[in-house]
Amino acid sequence: MTAEIITIGDEILIGQIVDSNSAFIARELNLIGISVCQITSVQDEQEHILAALQDASKRANVVILTGGLGPTKDDVTKYTFANYFDDELVLNEKVLAHIEELFSKYKKTPISDLNREQALLPSKSIALHNKYGTAAGMWMEKDKIVYISLPGVPYEMKNLMEVEVIPRLREKFHRPFIYHKTILTRGEGESAIANKLAAWEDRLPKHIKLAYLPDLGSVRLRLSGKGDHEEELIYSVEKEVEGLYELLGDIIADEQEEDEKIAVQISKLLTAQKKFLSAAESCTGGALAAEFTTHPGASSCFKGGIVSYATQAKSEVLHVRGELIEKYSVVSAEVAEAMARNAKKMFKTDYAISTTGNAGPTKGDSDAEVGTVYIGLATPEKVYSKKFIFGNSRDQVVKQTVQKAYEMILKEITGEVRN
Repeated sequence: MTAEIITIGDEILIGQIVDSNSAFIARELNLIGISVCQITSVQDEQEHILAALQDASKRANVVILTGGLGPTKDDVTKYTFANYFDDELVLNEKVLAHIEELFSKYKKTPISDLNREQALLPSKSIALHNKYGTAAGMWMEKDKIVYISLPGVPYEMKNLMEVEVIPRLREKFHRPFIYHKTILTRGEGESAIANKLAAWEDRLPKHIKLAYLPDLGSVRLRLSGKGDHEEELIYSVEKEVEGLYELLGDIIADEQEEDEKIAVQISKLLTAQKKFLSAAESCTGGALAAEFTTHPGASSCFKGGIVSYATQAKSEVLHVRGELIEKYSVVSAEVAEAMARNAKKMFKTDYAISTTGNAGPTKGDSDAEVGTVYIGLATPEKVYSKKFIFGNSRDQVVKQTVQKAYEMILKEITGEVRN
C-alpha cells in the first residue's frame, strides 16, 4: 500500500519556504499503514502538475497534492484536476456558503468574484470541508487510484488530513499494520554503532528494517516492522529489540514506540509530577522556550521564560548582580547559575534552566571563545551548571545548547543526574 505526495508552488522550489507539509502527511499515512514511495515538488503550471500526476499513477495507490488552491491566477491545481479527469468545474453550493460565512464572520474586506470562484470544483470530485479556509479539499478516483488535493496552508492541510482524509482512507483500504520502536543511544557515533550491529542487522527478518537517525549528541535506532497480524508483528519487533540491548546496553538511554522529542518527554514527566519549569535564555535567544511551547500541553508545566540577551537585561530584568558579572563575565558558571536561580524565584517554579554563551561570530560582551556555553539548572534542592564547547557555527551552537539543556532537565527529573 503506497502513496505519493506532490507539493505545488514556486515558493518551495526557490527555497522561500520549507516543505513541512510532506513530512506531516507522510507521518500520518505511515501511522495507518500506508508507505510513501516518493515526494515530488513542482511549479504552479499545469504541464508540470499533469506530468507529476501521470508519473505518480504508475507507482502509488494514493496520490496527495498540496498547494495551488488559492484565489489567485497562479493557483491552477483544480483546473489541472479537471483536465486530468476529463471533467468540468461546477459550482458547489455548500462550499460557496462556507466561503460566504467565513467572510461575514472574519474578513473586513468584501467577498470578491475570485473568492466565489473557489467554490468551483470538478463535478466528479468529493469536496472535503476546509474548516479554516476558503479552499476546499478534493477527493477523486481513477483506475482504482485515489487522488486527493489539499490546500498548502499548513494548519488547513493538517485539519483536512485529520478530519477528512485519514478517516476516508481507513474506510476505503485494507492496510497492513506498521509498528515502530525507537531506541535512543548516547555516547557513540553512528559509524561505531553500525559496526557493532553489522552482523545483527544482516540477520533481521525481511519484514523488519533498521534506520539510523543521528542527532546532536545521540543516535536513534528505529526498528520498523510491517505485517498483516498486529500481535505477531509487535512480538517480532520486540524480540529484535532484545538483541539490541545485548549489543548496546551500555549506551541505550531510552526507548519509545514512536519517535518522541525530548521536549515532549519532559512535558509529560513534569505534568505527571505536577511540577513546573521556567527558563532564562541568553545565547539561545528564546529557542529553548519556543521549542518547548510548540507542543500541545506545555502550559500545564511551563510558566514562562525571559530572553535576557544583553548584559543590561541580565542585571535589570533577571537581577543578576553587577559585581558577579564584572568578576566572572556574562559567560560563566556563576552567571548561568544566578540566571537559573533568579528565574526559578521570579516564576515560582520547581525547575529553571538558563543558557549563556558566545554563539558567534564575535565574542560580544565576554572574552570566552566562540562556542563556549554555560547551562545552569535550578532544582528544588540545588543549583548547578555545566560548561560546553560547541564549535564555531552559530546555528549549531544554539541547537546543541537547546538539546543539552533538555538533556540536563530530563536527567534531573528522572533521577539520572550525572554531575
